[in-house]
Parts: sequence; C-alpha cells; structure tokens
Amino acid sequence: MTIAPRGTLDRELARLRDDLLRLSSQVDGAIERAIHALQARDLELARQVMQDDQAINDLRYKIEEDCLTLIATQQPTAVDLRTTVAILNIIIDLERIADHAAGIAEIVVRMGTEPLLKPLIDIPRMTRIVREMLRRSLDAFVARDPNLAREVAQRDDEVDHLYNQVFRELLTYMLEDPKTITRATYLLWVAHNLERIGDRVTNISERVIFMTTGEVRELNV
Repeated sequence: MTIAPRGTLDRELARLRDDLLRLSSQVDGAIERAIHALQARDLELARQVMQDDQAINDLRYKIEEDCLTLIATQQPTAVDLRTTVAILNIIIDLERIADHAAGIAEIVVRMGTEPLLKPLIDIPRMTRIVREMLRRSLDAFVARDPNLAREVAQRDDEVDHLYNQVFRELLTYMLEDPKTITRATYLLWVAHNLERIGDRVTNISERVIFMTTGEVRELNV
C-alpha cells in the first residue's frame, strides 16, 4: 500500500483535532445548559439538551470513522498513531459526558415544576470545576502537555469532595423528613452525573499523557 505524503497526514490529523475540539465545545455547552435548566427550572431547555444529544453522537461517530480511515489509508506510526488512538478514546469519553448532561436534563424534566428541596450551592461549584477540567484537558491535548493533563486529573479530588458533601447533606434531609426523599434523590442524581463527568475528564487526561509520552497509567487510583 502506498503511504500518503506527510503533508496529507498532517492535514488529516489537523482536521481530526478541529473536529474533536468542536465536539468538546458542544459537550461543554450541553453541561452548561443542563445545569442552567435546573437552576431556572426551564423544562423546554432541558428537553432541547436531550434532543441535541443526537447531534453530539453523530459527530462522535463521524470522527471515529475518520480516525479508522486515516489508520487504514495512511498507516500512521509512533506519535501519529498514538494521537489517532487517543482521539478515538477521547471521543468516547466526550460522548459519555454528553450522556451525563442529557441525564441531568432528563432529571429536570422529571422534576417538572416541583420546587427544589434546597438552594443550589455545591452543584454549581461542581459544574464550574468539571467544565474547567474539560476545557483544560483539551488545552493539554492541543499543547501536547502531559503535566497540564496531570494537573487537570488532580482536580477530580475536588469534585469527589463536593459530591460527598452533597451526599451527606441530602441524606440528612431524607433521614429527618422522609417526605423529602424524592426531591433529595433528584439532586443526588444530578450530583452523581457531575461526579461521573469528572471521572470521564480524568480519562481524557490519561489519553493525553499516553499520546505524548506513550505511558499508559490510571490516574487518581
């Protein structure tokens, strides 16, 4: 098989990178809108987040197909192959993150117009951190910076701490008044989705480290 010229490979990798960043932007927007729907009790916005999840899935599969085509036709080696494989793995985590955002939106729809159990304090904090982690993990990908990727992964401890805090607080509500169980459970599900987003971003950081160093290691164990 004739291997494509270096310039062609570089252009294809650049296109994959741009599509990956576009996917990441859509996923970040889904998180933002899902939490805004929760805060504003905007059921229509929540339904839109759920509907838009299909477009994210479609872009993920397009990128996957393009990666496989690049591997089959251009036979990348060394760092180029690691980059392509990293992208294949990152888009899976991005799609899963979008699923968690859609899950939050679904919870908002289930809640309907029922008032929130308590003011939202730690959930917006969790949201801010996981969105910062997501953006910085892609910064690390673009810059090929394994140290930045490790810094991003370390922030998952902050997310876990806030999740545990939310869990304990909501459990107290449920124990003191069983009538609050349903509303407390809704907020607990929201927090759990955000906690899982932090885990998925940690996976992205691991793939950036693999791409740049060839090292395969689980972070935050």
